[in-house]
Amino acid sequence: MKKISLMLAAALLAMTAFSFGQDMASDTKKAAEKTGDATKTAAKKTGHATKKAAEKTGEATETAAKDTGKATEKAADKTGDATKTAAKDTGHGVKKGAKAVGHGVKKGAEKTADEVKK
Repeated sequence: MKKISLMLAAALLAMTAFSFGQDMASDTKKAAEKTGDATKTAAKKTGHATKKAAEKTGEATETAAKDTGKATEKAADKTGDATKTAAKDTGHGVKKGAKAVGHGVKKGAEKTADEVKK
């Protein structure tokens, strides 16, 4: 009887260890699946956030390019106006200078004619 009891106790211990081993394997498998699902979800969210950031960066770049173009256009207009004004002023100065030179030449010619007449 002692041998049978001993054999039953040994069998019961073996079954218990086997039972716990099965339970741990299934828990490990479930944990791995949950980790995989969490990783997949995080990757999707990260990809979505990266896409949104890229879109916003593109929009900001486009806006900056438009603003730069407008500023360049305004600067070109102002430069053109300043050049036009400078050209007018230069023309007036040349006109005055030419009149003064012409007047001086006329006076010089008159004096020369007066000297020749003497």
